[in-house]
Amino acid sequence: MENVSLFILLSLLKIVVVLAIALTAVPVMVWVERKVSARIQNRHGPLYVGPFGLMQPLADVAKLLLKEDIIPTEADQVLYVLAPLMAFVPALLTFAVIPFGPYLQITDINIGIVYVLAVSSLGVYGLVMAGWSSNNKYALLGGLRSAAQMISYEIPLGLSIIGVLIYSRSLSMVKIVESQADLWFIVPQFLGFVLFLVAAFAETNRLPFDLPEAEQELIAGYHVEYSSLKFALFFLAEYVAMLSASCLIVILFFGGWLPLPFIGPVIEGFLPEIVVLYLMPLLWFLIKVAFFMFFFVWVRWTFPRLRYDQLMSLGWKVLLPLALLNVFISATFRMTGLF
Repeated sequence: MENVSLFILLSLLKIVVVLAIALTAVPVMVWVERKVSARIQNRHGPLYVGPFGLMQPLADVAKLLLKEDIIPTEADQVLYVLAPLMAFVPALLTFAVIPFGPYLQITDINIGIVYVLAVSSLGVYGLVMAGWSSNNKYALLGGLRSAAQMISYEIPLGLSIIGVLIYSRSLSMVKIVESQADLWFIVPQFLGFVLFLVAAFAETNRLPFDLPEAEQELIAGYHVEYSSLKFALFFLAEYVAMLSASCLIVILFFGGWLPLPFIGPVIEGFLPEIVVLYLMPLLWFLIKVAFFMFFFVWVRWTFPRLRYDQLMSLGWKVLLPLALLNVFISATFRMTGLF
C-alpha cells in the first residue's frame, strides 16, 4: 500500500512539474515572438510593462480575463463552450509521454509515439466545433479548412517517422532517444526530418500554413466569434502544440536529452556527476527545444502565406510521395544492413 501511495505521489509530482514547464513556456514564447518579430521588422517590441517588457504577457492575460465573455445568440452554446477545451486539452495531453530527461517523464509506454499522434490529431475537432457552433460563415470556412489541412498533412507526418521507428525498433519515446546514443537520426533520416518539420507547421496552423485563420480572407477564421478566456484557450492551444511539436522533433531526430556532439562531453567533464546525471539532460533537451521554438517564430515572420490550392498540392503531390520514398529507402537500408 505504501508503494502504491508513493507511486501516486511521484506521478502527481511529475505531472505538476511537466505542466509547469509547458504552461510557463507559453507566456515566455509570446514575449519572444513579439521581440523577434519586432527586430525582424526593425522596431522595438514590448518595452514598458516590466523590465524589457517581460510582464507584457501577464498584462495580456489580465486583459483577456477581464473582457466580457460574449456568446452569439444563434450559436450552439454547448459545442461553442466545449470547442476551446477540445483544442487545448489534447495539445496538453501529449506531454504525458514526452521525456524531458531520463528521469523526468510522467510515464513511458511502449506505444508512446502512437499515443502522441492519436491524441494530437484530436485537436482538430475543437477547431471544427468552433467553426460550426459559432453560426458564422467565416468561422465555418476556417473550421472546414482546418479539417482538410489536418487530413492532408496527418498522413505524411505519420509516414515521415516510420524510418525512425525502423531504425530504433521501438515505439517508446525513451528507447527512441536511447537508440541515438551513437548517431542522431537527423543524419540517416534527414529527408524524414524535413517532411516532419513541414507537416508540423501545417498541423500547428503556423505560418505559412495558417489558412484556417487567415485574417485577410476569414477575419480570424474559426475563432472569430470568441472572446475572453475562450479565445485565450485557443491561443494557448497553438503555443502548446508548437512546444509539443518542437519536443517531438528533438526526440525523434536530435537525440532528445543526449548532449550536443563534441561540445557536450567537454562541458560535462568539468561538472559534478550528480549534475551531469540529473540536470544536464534536462538542460540539453530544453536548449534544443528552444532552438526549434525560435525557428517556428522566425519562419512565421519570414515567409508569406501559401494559397489554399498550393497548401493542398504540397501535402498530396509533394510530401506524401516523398514520405513513401523515405519509408522505402529506410526499409531497404535496414534489410541490407547499411544502417
